[in-house]
Amino acid sequence: MMPPPPMSAKDSIISAISLLVFSSLDLLDFFLCYLYRFLDAILEESPVACYCRREGGGRGRSFVEEESKTIRGRRSLFRVRSGFACVGEKRDGKEEKGCDARSPRWSDCGCEACLSWQEKGKEELHLVVMDAFGGRKEEYRIDSFGSSPKATYNSVESVVFIHGFLSSSSMWVETVFPNLSQVAKQSFRMIAVDLLGFGRSPKPTNCIYTLKDHLQMIEKSVLTPLQLNSYHIVAHSMGCVIALALAASSPDSIKSITLIAPPYFESSESEASHTALNKLAARRVWPPLLFGSAVMSWYEHIGRTVCFIFCRNHLIWEWIIKLVTRKSELSFLFTDLTRHTHHSAWHTMHNVICGGAKSMDRYLVAVREAKFPVRVIQGDKDQVVPPECSYNLKAKLPFAELQVVNGRDHCSVVVGREDSLTRELEAIWFSCRTQHKMY
Repeated sequence: MMPPPPMSAKDSIISAISLLVFSSLDLLDFFLCYLYRFLDAILEESPVACYCRREGGGRGRSFVEEESKTIRGRRSLFRVRSGFACVGEKRDGKEEKGCDARSPRWSDCGCEACLSWQEKGKEELHLVVMDAFGGRKEEYRIDSFGSSPKATYNSVESVVFIHGFLSSSSMWVETVFPNLSQVAKQSFRMIAVDLLGFGRSPKPTNCIYTLKDHLQMIEKSVLTPLQLNSYHIVAHSMGCVIALALAASSPDSIKSITLIAPPYFESSESEASHTALNKLAARRVWPPLLFGSAVMSWYEHIGRTVCFIFCRNHLIWEWIIKLVTRKSELSFLFTDLTRHTHHSAWHTMHNVICGGAKSMDRYLVAVREAKFPVRVIQGDKDQVVPPECSYNLKAKLPFAELQVVNGRDHCSVVVGREDSLTRELEAIWFSCRTQHKMY
């Protein structure tokens, strides 16, 4: 075996600084753990346990079985190993009802937009549906499709759009929807979904946001009420994990799948979750984007503090930025960053992105056997999900089309090339129609 190449002076300096910074963050997160326990005990009727202990916890056996190994197995110089039990953990054989708490927690935003899901009376994902009825002008429909007029869709196919982490349906409504050709508007029904815990969808705290939870909510809110027995999928980043899981569960329903910047790293199933965490959120101070991902992924209580400052007070921050920039509207790229709770984002990061990594090979086997059209789009400057992920996926799906877009990163592979991306998507959907007619 060849020895690894020696580290450059720059890498050595970055590694030394990283060690110092993250050791300090380990200590800070340790102290914040006790601070939040104290505040939660005072301010919440049913406090939710944290994950500072490597084992145990008060969320019940079914929760522990479904959660990712990374959520408790994160390395740290300071882990809570004393006899001081976490709030909501088992005491004397009894378990507090920490998982019965509902949003908002005291550290969550309680504005009208963030709580709109509670007013519906039932937990369903927020959808934006774009329809063309008999050639009439398309309409944007917000909320459940159940309130839409009755219509037949014999000649209209459906496309389901799934956004990535810390995003929402706005990702597609603001980029692809306005650039659709007139023919596409009359031929396809566009369905953009806010995933569980994001945008205007429910954000319950009695949920640990596993891949199974997300799939069940899509089934309940999209597939069943809209009677989708056949549809295309377009997904970005984390949404690709959910898209592949959805395709693997019902491959006969999928007409095509487009994966933009899919996070897939080759690894054994036992190590896949930790591999994904270490690749996507390496504990390094440079580049800055990686540092931010590491802080929010490795430190439960520091991440909660960041969400408390920015997400809970997002209306104030938005007002300040509008005042400074003199703009009446802010980009969805900014507003989507705060449309979640720490509970929903923390669990989705670990239980979907990292936890889902261990099942990716099985999903790809199912997709390979189904052989529906697969398109992979990747920016060659992506620092969040590196290009190696798409090449790895292409190796597993040789028939998939891989498109590497020069000069584009994780965001600009979509934003900034909206028209060309929309044309590419339409070409995929129409080609599937042509192939179907041939047979």
